Amino acid sequence: MATRTKNQVKTRHTLPQKTRTQMTDLLNTTLASVFDLQSQTKQAHWNVKGDDFYQLHKLFDELAEIVEDYVDTVAERITALGGLACGTVRMAASGSMLAEYPTEVLDSMKHVELLADRYAAFGTHARESIDTADKAGDQATADVYTEITRGIDKALYFLEAHLQA
Repeated sequence: MATRTKNQVKTRHTLPQKTRTQMTDLLNTTLASVFDLQSQTKQAHWNVKGDDFYQLHKLFDELAEIVEDYVDTVAERITALGGLACGTVRMAASGSMLAEYPTEVLDSMKHVELLADRYAAFGTHARESIDTADKAGDQATADVYTEITRGIDKALYFLEAHLQA
């Protein structure tokens, strides 16, 4: 049976406890935000309307699937560090750094704009987290953030391509 100490379980992981706690806190903020990003992408997927409905409906669904992989990756990194992943919908809602997604939007390009804003904000968070993890001496967590950043940047490129002339 695992023993707990302040949102940590006993582990043989060799990173110092202080570093693991710091990374767990950072990763739980990321978990809430990436889970929120996935649900906001699905919100756009379900509600998009307009001439480019079909292609955006498919794009938003594909992006949500990519982001879903990051939800799992982040949660697993938290638990690998001996932390407890805080990943319910309610936890995500209270811990996300993303702006709330408006429910009245139907226009396809407005959905693209709103998602592009959120992907850009989350990408900034992920890039900053690479440096934070690196400075803390946790290269594996920095690598997780590097992987996420590459994917989020690509998703942002796909979204912005619809907004650029």
